[in-house]
This record gives sequence, structure tokens and C-alpha cells, in this order.
Amino acid sequence: MYTSHEDIGYDFEDDPKDKKTLKPHPNIDGGWAWMMVLSSFFVHILIMGSQMALGVLNVEWLEEFHQSRGLTAWVSSLSMGITLIVGPFIGLFINTCGCRQTAIIGGLVNSLGWVLSAYAANVHYLFITFGVAAGLGSGMAYLPAVVMVGRYFQKRRALAQGLSTTGTGFGTFLMTVLLKYLCAEYGWRNAMLIQGAVSLNLCVCGALMRPLSPGKNPNDPGEKDLRVLPAHSTESVKSAGQQGRTEEKDGGPGNEETLGDLQAQECPDRAGHRKNLWALRILKTLSWLTMRVRKGFEDWYSGYFGTASLFTNRMFVAFIFWALFAYSSFVIPFIHLPEIVNLYNLSEQNDIFPLTSIIAIVHIFGKVILGVIADLPCISVWNVFLLANFTLVLSIFILPLMHTYAGLAVICALIGFSSGYFSLMPVVTEDLVGIEHLANAYGIIICANGISALLGPPFAGWIYDITQKYDFSFYICGLLYMIGILFLLIQPCIRIIEQSRRKYMDGAHV
Repeated sequence: MYTSHEDIGYDFEDDPKDKKTLKPHPNIDGGWAWMMVLSSFFVHILIMGSQMALGVLNVEWLEEFHQSRGLTAWVSSLSMGITLIVGPFIGLFINTCGCRQTAIIGGLVNSLGWVLSAYAANVHYLFITFGVAAGLGSGMAYLPAVVMVGRYFQKRRALAQGLSTTGTGFGTFLMTVLLKYLCAEYGWRNAMLIQGAVSLNLCVCGALMRPLSPGKNPNDPGEKDLRVLPAHSTESVKSAGQQGRTEEKDGGPGNEETLGDLQAQECPDRAGHRKNLWALRILKTLSWLTMRVRKGFEDWYSGYFGTASLFTNRMFVAFIFWALFAYSSFVIPFIHLPEIVNLYNLSEQNDIFPLTSIIAIVHIFGKVILGVIADLPCISVWNVFLLANFTLVLSIFILPLMHTYAGLAVICALIGFSSGYFSLMPVVTEDLVGIEHLANAYGIIICANGISALLGPPFAGWIYDITQKYDFSFYICGLLYMIGILFLLIQPCIRIIEQSRRKYMDGAHV
């Protein structure tokens, strides 16, 4: 039903015969496109990197508020989950306001969440200020960063997404070091105030998200109106001035009183004319805003629930089902490995080089390498994506069997490299629904990932409370993850069977 359309990457140009032809946009795969990669890279550092480093603040909150580990952990889970869950609703903002305005507003909201959290009196206060407010702002800045890279690249889209999303790994290191230093020097409250100021750089990243210009259409009535109104007002002023000068010439130097009366009459007329112009401009702006919001909502609603709904694409529905279980397989090891290391009495070796650092470092290389491989003309993006998923789920099954630091380090390296498929998710999503539906579709996918990130770590902790082992939590998550992958593989087979059945039925009728 959906096909990939690259019309956003072209300008209309009038030839001598007044026919519209297509030419490649100069910024596609080059020029300002690399500024989009840089902007998205810093967005990943500021958002995903800071969320992966929340373990530093989690220790401070435990000491400050003296609440249970499960309750305190919900602050981090809410922030990470809401960042991704709000994706479909952020698609409405993008359709209405555009990526640039949405990202700038998100940066302001995220910064406000950090600042307000510095004055928290209890953990429940942090649920609102940090979990909801900062999470919402992160979601508003994160989705436009992914969408804009997809719009600016065609040939090297997988590589561009891979480079931009490496900011998560770099951010994990940078934000961890920064928060540790700030908490040690100034305390966690002042650290959050400073981090709120740092988060304002999301507004700078949003300002760099310049939309692709589709080219000016001289036949656009809206542009004609914008030109006609100033011309009309200028002519009116000119005619009034010419009339005044004519009367001045006719009156001669002896009619000074008559000239003064005419000037006195012209001043109220001009003031009234200017008031009318301002009123017209305000009404026109309000009408334009109303139409834009209405069109954005209609596009958003039709994309989800209309006749062209994304949910009529069965392959995309299978992709959503996969996303519900995929992200937890990456988040659970990242969050619970420090405690697993303590249970295995490997703390000394882990302090020298943490296993989570191995995941983060190899994760950076995995995103870039998988992006380069997926961009090769002889390689299918889907094959790379599925192979990486199988490697990750196999690593999840093997991890509980490793009880030495060397064995865990090898598995963590596999988890970090195979999870580099995250950079391919926007490319795979676009292949399923097309570039024009990428914002809405990817919003749904990261929403499913958000649910997985929100529920996965508490689920693993709940399993540990019952069994006193993390082994079963990894086995259950790995099994659900495998079911999601198989569901992806079944859909093309079903489609092939249905096509063969239609051909057979058509031949029987003939």
C-alpha cells in the first residue's frame, strides 16, 4: 500500500516551455545534510546520553529521599519511557509546526524539567518534573532529529543515521563523567541546575534543522496575496501624497491655511489606513495558523486512523509487535549488569573497565559499521537488520550462562555491536511506509520501544524478587524477542502465499 516517495528531495523548476521538471535538491546527501547529522548527533548526546547516565543521580536520590530501590528507579524509567512513548503525539506537532519549532520547544521543556527537579522535596515530585516534563521535552527534540536526517539523505541514509546515533554512546561517557563531577563538587541539586542549562543546547540543535525548501511557485495565490497587499497600500500612500502635492501647487504660496487643513485631514486618514492594514495582517496570520493546525491534525489523524492508516500495512503492524519486545533486551542488561557483577563477585575487575562501558563503546562502532554495510548496493538493509537481531537475541540467551568477567565481556561486546541495528530502524521504517509517513510511523515505533523500556527493567527486578536470580528474566525477554523476530519473518511469507493464491484464483476464473 505504501511506497517510498523521494519527492521531498526535489525542486520544481520552470523551463522555457513553462513545464515543471524535477531536479535534485542541492542539499540532499550533501551540503546542509551533514549539518543535520551533526545536529542529530548532539541531540543523541544530550538526550539519550544523559538518560543512560541517570544511574549517577539515582544513587543520590536513594541517599536523599530514603525510598525503596524499586520506587526510585521509576524516575529514570519514566523519563526514558515517556521520551519514546510520546512519539505518535510528537508527530502531530511536526505536521503542524515543523521539525525546527518542535525541537526548539522540546529543548525548552526539557531544560525546565531539569531545573524544576533541582527543587524536588520527594521522589513523587521527581515523577512529574523529571519523569514527565523532562521526558516530554526529550521526546519533542528526539523525534525531529531522526526525521530530519531521513529527509536529507537518500543514498547514504543508513550511514547518516548510524553516525548521528553514535551520539548515544559518546553521550553515555560524557554525561556520566559530567554528572559525577558536578555531584561531587556542587551536590546533585546544583548539578541538575547546570544540566538544565546544558540542555538548552537542544534549542541550538533545533535551530539547525532547516526544512528543505520545495521551491517557490509563482502561481501560488497565497504568494500573490502577499505581494498585492503591500503594493496596494504603497499606491494608496503615493496617491495621497500626489494629491497633496497637486493641491499645494494649485493653491500657491498664498493659501497656507488651506494647505495646513489638508495636511491635518491626511494624518487621521493615514493612521486609520495603517490600523486597517495591521488588522488585516493579524486576521490573515490567524487564518493561516488555523488552516495550518487543521491541516496538520488532518494529516496526523488520517495517517493513524483514516483510509490511508498505517495500521492497514500488516508488515508495519508486525514491526510494531517486534518493537514492543526488542528495546528491553538492550535496556535490561545495561541497567542490571552492575548488580549481576556484584552477585558474581567480579566488582574489582568491573571497576577497572565496566561491562556497561564495553557495551557503549562497541555500540558506537556497531552503528557505524552496520550503517556502512547496509548502504552497500549488493546488501539488503532488511538482511543486515534481521541478522543483527538474531545475534542480539542469541547473546541474551547466552549471557546468564557466563560467570566470569572474560565471558561476560565477550557477550557484552556482542550485545553492543548487534544493538547497532538501532541506526537502521528509521531506514527500515521508511522502506515500509515511505518518506511522507516517516514522522508518524517512526513515532509509533519509538512509542513501542518506550513501553518496552518502561516495563522491561521493573519486570526483570520483579522476576529477581521471586526467583532470586536474573537468569529467568533474560530467558523470558529473549523468548519474547525471538517471537517478535519470527513475526517479522512470517509476514513476507504470508504475502507471497496470498499473491500466489490470487494468481491461482484468477487463472481458475479464466
